[in-house]
Amino acid sequence: MAGKEILAEQFEAHRGHLRAVALRMLGSRNEADDAVQETFLRLTRADASNVENFGGWLTTIVARVCLDMLRARQARREVPIDAAAENVPVDFDAEHEKQIADSVGVAMLVVLEALTPAERVAFVLHDMFGVSFDEIAPVLGRSPAAARQLASRGRRRAQGGASAPEADRERQREVVTAFLAASRGGDFSALLAILDPNVVLRADAAAIRANAARGAKDAPVLAPEIRGRDAVANIFGNRLRAALPARVDGYSGLVFAQGGRATVVIDFVVEDGRICEISMMAEPERVAAFALEF
Repeated sequence: MAGKEILAEQFEAHRGHLRAVALRMLGSRNEADDAVQETFLRLTRADASNVENFGGWLTTIVARVCLDMLRARQARREVPIDAAAENVPVDFDAEHEKQIADSVGVAMLVVLEALTPAERVAFVLHDMFGVSFDEIAPVLGRSPAAARQLASRGRRRAQGGASAPEADRERQREVVTAFLAASRGGDFSALLAILDPNVVLRADAAAIRANAARGAKDAPVLAPEIRGRDAVANIFGNRLRAALPARVDGYSGLVFAQGGRATVVIDFVVEDGRICEISMMAEPERVAAFALEF
């Protein structure tokens, strides 16, 4: 019992910070309180004995809770924004976080609602609370580079309105469309032209198994991480015939599907008109977490 009481005391010391994070994520006092309560419930079911940075750990938990809530809201097409959020009362001492709480008003919350859930989480955690991309990446189920790109997209939307993200989406659509056409046509030269020289391909265990099941006996073997333009192009040459174009959290990607249900998601990081990172994910929980349109 004493251990649980200590844990509860530690949680209470961070409650104000967690509520500030949740409110920036969700834009609703009631939902922020629900997210904080869910974070506490998850804490009671977790093993925190080896956690070194308790506050940072709790921040990642509340961020995951908020991400789930944002994705559920997006599916319902709801936009709850509290007008009272413009003057959020702050019940914790950190001066930097107090400035954050005072500076985010209804106008910013409206802008944040225009972001995809992943963009919003990455942008809020990094730009408003200084969380590193290495810490943000596992919250989103992405790599640090992908988390950085998501935060950048969110930042451009917040600073420059709707046109920049739409231009980003169009550029990514063009690159992914060209990538798919080159792969289906077995055009190795075209694949090389689309890929950054230092491109990295990452795949989870389920994607590796699925790729092995579909591939020919002499096909290149997919691995958890493959680096370099030639090696990545070799993986995708003529191997995406069954892939479908899709929106993955609002941006162009690819999926493999069975019976109308996505089984493998391929996500891209595009910089300067070239693909610098590809993620292949087939773990059911990770696939289910994406907002997909295909």
